[in-house]
Amino acid sequence: MLSICGKPYDTLDSIIGIKENPSSLKAYQINYEQIDLVDNDFDIPAIVERISKKDVKLIEIQRSRGYALRQSLTIDKIEKVIQEIRKVEPEVIIMVDNCYGEFVQEKEPTEIGADIMVGSLIKNLGGGLAPNGAYIAGRKDLVELAAERLTSPGQGKEVGPTLGINKSILQGLYMAPHVVSSSLKTAIFTSYLLEKLGYQVQPRFNEKRADIVQTIEFGNEEKLIKYCQGIQSGSAIDSNSVPMPWDMPGYTDKVIMAAGAFTMGSSIELSCDAPIRSPYVAFQQGGLTYEYGKLGVLKAIQNIM
Repeated sequence: MLSICGKPYDTLDSIIGIKENPSSLKAYQINYEQIDLVDNDFDIPAIVERISKKDVKLIEIQRSRGYALRQSLTIDKIEKVIQEIRKVEPEVIIMVDNCYGEFVQEKEPTEIGADIMVGSLIKNLGGGLAPNGAYIAGRKDLVELAAERLTSPGQGKEVGPTLGINKSILQGLYMAPHVVSSSLKTAIFTSYLLEKLGYQVQPRFNEKRADIVQTIEFGNEEKLIKYCQGIQSGSAIDSNSVPMPWDMPGYTDKVIMAAGAFTMGSSIELSCDAPIRSPYVAFQQGGLTYEYGKLGVLKAIQNIM
């Protein structure tokens, strides 16, 4: 497995085997390498050189940024690197982690050459209605292989599981384009207002976006915590709760997570989280409606002022 977007999410370290774990991919003799981005874009010469050895089975691209201080990857950048990969290694499997990116741009990764894409249903594609689950989409043979691994060999995707939530999943998918639109409006509003208040933001309000994530650099631990607490106070659920940083399993730093959500952990609903480390950057996403997203952001700003 070759990651060509740099370091994965902190929580994936144990799954991959960067952190020792008896159930990791490494424990099953699946090797992992990564090629970091250069100036927020793919290092195409390094990628071409590596895959020319013809011993890579799968290339993974993480579209969103995780907790990395890099730009999320736009569809045009992903399309360009896929084209270059295919010139050298047409048979290699290309997988895109599409979390936070669905419906943000006009095309999805499988439309520009990726073999398979994956994501969460408590992010964009669930529309705030799916209470759980994830999706795998793309080449039929690869989807079937994944289904065999995730359920039962010989039965695969005929089994499920659906957990009795098909109606919520389908309603969420139906509503997802509109909900993602509200999330993007909330992110743009946040970017414009926080930049006017003197904070470093990424993306800026008028920049092209690849996902729903908005970062705000506070350069100050107290302000970062207060902003997240303000988002919680403007939430629809548990607005009286006060999130605090703590040692969360799978993360290398203490993490604060504000998410007063109807569905636990749903980050298509307005949420904001951050590792407690310099330069103290908040990662905000979501907003089921722009009206309530705007209210939450204003409450957060009020809390730091």
